[in-house]
This record gives sequence, structure tokens and C-alpha cells, in this order.
Amino acid sequence: MNSPDKNLVTVRAVVDQGLTVAQAAARFGVSRRWVHVLLRRYEADGRDGIAPRSRARRSRPGTTVAAVRDRILVLRRHLAASGADAGPETIAWHLQQEGLRVSSSSTIRRILHAEGLIVPAPNKRPKASYIRFEADLPNGCWQADITHWYLADGTRVEILDFLDDHSRDLLHIRAAAAYSGPMVVEALQSLIDEHGVPASTLTDNGLVFTARLAGRKGGRNGFEQLLQAHHIVQKNGHPGHPQTQGKIERFHQTLKRWLRARPRPATITDLQALLDQFAHWYNHQRPHRSVGRRTPAAAYAALPKATPAATTEPEWRARTDKIAVSGTVSLRYAGKLRHLGIGRAHAGQPVLMLIHDRHVVTSLAETGEVIAEHHIDPNRDYQRPTRPPA
Repeated sequence: MNSPDKNLVTVRAVVDQGLTVAQAAARFGVSRRWVHVLLRRYEADGRDGIAPRSRARRSRPGTTVAAVRDRILVLRRHLAASGADAGPETIAWHLQQEGLRVSSSSTIRRILHAEGLIVPAPNKRPKASYIRFEADLPNGCWQADITHWYLADGTRVEILDFLDDHSRDLLHIRAAAAYSGPMVVEALQSLIDEHGVPASTLTDNGLVFTARLAGRKGGRNGFEQLLQAHHIVQKNGHPGHPQTQGKIERFHQTLKRWLRARPRPATITDLQALLDQFAHWYNHQRPHRSVGRRTPAAAYAALPKATPAATTEPEWRARTDKIAVSGTVSLRYAGKLRHLGIGRAHAGQPVLMLIHDRHVVTSLAETGEVIAEHHIDPNRDYQRPTRPPA
């Protein structure tokens, strides 16, 4: 035991009673080195010098200094109030950007816990339990979806977004009263013009994205036709299983948390202005854990872009109809109803149409006689026959 009384007895046994250092060490059960230390201290400072001293380290490199700790708390409150990510790893990234000594995320988490700024969630599914899928390159897969938000007067507005699967770069986000198939096609075509052709897309089974659950009564819709034209592989999630589109679902959580931190916009124009601000923040100012704490824009620009690797399956379809009085038959192509000119001479007769992509051959149902052929022009409603009517 290191007590002041024992230390004093040890020292005085040497100084006043003439014991050697070795004898004092053996008598009092201490090391000779310790006896020498006590003698030096006693000579320098008297009885105060041999008082027990704290064995704690004089410096603690791992201790978070007060200024950094205060900044951690300020960042947490500021990020949370602005609707941004405010977790320990995000806070560590912001500290680094500010040139401060970066505490480990576990240290930041302990500080937040101590201040009551993190609510424990013991039942939350651990991140390690998720099976993650990610495209190897930018443009390897674009995820698309439509979500909604509300204006100040309660009007429901739809938001269409496209997200690059590899980099999480937000390629497109736009608000509209409601989205139709042609509007989605226009958005995809503009993205292709700007960023190049992706290798694949991943969406849910909404009718603006696919007609496969509608029994393909109208064939491929406009979105599917555009994918076919560029040889883009189409992927759709399983009905009732939104986890397939997990990245864009989590993106919507980030988007809506950010929007909730701001007043409701009065108009769609006001909402679009907010979405433009969000897109800049999300792509250029927000670090993303899944891409090594880089911004999505940096991750998107870091690697060469993927391109379609295979041809896609052409559309094959058979349809029966009856020629109208006007001498036309109707055919839904790329999500729009087209009218194919046959001729009034055949009005009222049942026909069979065999469709191979844009090529349509029409024959009389009773005799099999081919009476017209068409090559669909996607930009027109009325289609003139390439083979004159019989």
C-alpha cells in the first residue's frame, strides 16, 4: 500500500536510523527503486514530496476536447433541424470538412447518448442482416419511382425521381400534379440524352413503367418501348415486395425528412424550387455512407459509365379486331392508341393483326388474306399502310 505514513517511515529508517536502501526495501516490502524515488522526493520537497500521487495519465490523447465535443452537439442539432442525416458517421464527416480532429463514430455516438440525443432502438433490424446489391459502374442500373408530397392547401402532388444505383446520384427529380406514361417516357429520354444509355432500369410495376401485370392487352407501354429501342434491360420488383427497390425507398425517406423540416410549398412551382435545392444538397454536399462517404456526384464521376450489353427481346403480339366504318383498326402501341388505315371496302369485317415490334400485318380472319401492312411511326396517331389495301 502506498500511504504517506509508510513512505515517511521508510525514508526516516534510511535517513535517521542508518539502514541501507536494500535493508529498508527488504524490511518494508518495497523495491529498492521505490526507496530511491522516495529519498529523492523527500530531499526535494520534504514530507509533501512523499505523499501518494495519482497514477492516472497526465494526458489522454483519446479524450475528446471540450471544443470538439461542443461542436458535435451543435452539428447534431443543426443537421436534425434541417432534415439532414445527423448520425455519428455524418457528424464525423462534417468535422473533417471543418478541419477539426475527427473523433471515431463510436465516440460521437457515446457523446450523443450521454446527452440524450440518440434514442435506443433495440428492435431495429441490424444493417448487417441486409443483403445488398449494387451495380458495378455508374449507369449500370437506374432506379425510378413516383412518390408524393402535399402542398400547403393539402393538394397531393406526385414526384418522379431517377437514382443511379451505383453512385446514388440523383439524376432526375420533378414534381407534377400527376404523372402519365408519356411524361415518364419524356423524362427518361431526356436523361438518356444527357447522361447516356443505362445498361438497365429497376422500377416497381406501376402502369407508367410496365404493362406486364395488365395482361399486355395493349402490348408494351411507352416506357418499355423506349427501353427496347435502346436495348436497355428492364427489371421490375416483385409485387408487394418494395425491398427490391430498397435504395430508392430509403432515398424517399431522406427526401421527405428534408421536406418536413421546411414549410409546405404553396404551389407546384414552389415545390420544384425546393426539390432543386434538395438535389444540389443531396448530390454535392451530403456524404453517402454506401459510397465511401463521398458525395453521389463524386462517385458518379469517378468511374466510366456502363452501357447496354445485350439486345433485348422484340415484342410479339396477336390481336383481333373489326374494321371500323372509317376503314381503320385501332392498336395500342407504346402506351398510345394508334389508328391503322385499312380501307372502307373492308368495313365491318373481322381481322387478325400480327405485331412484331413496329411491323403489323393485317389479314381477314375468315380467309387469312393479307389486306394491309404497316410500320408504326411512334410520333403519329394515324398510320398509313406500307402495302396498299387489297
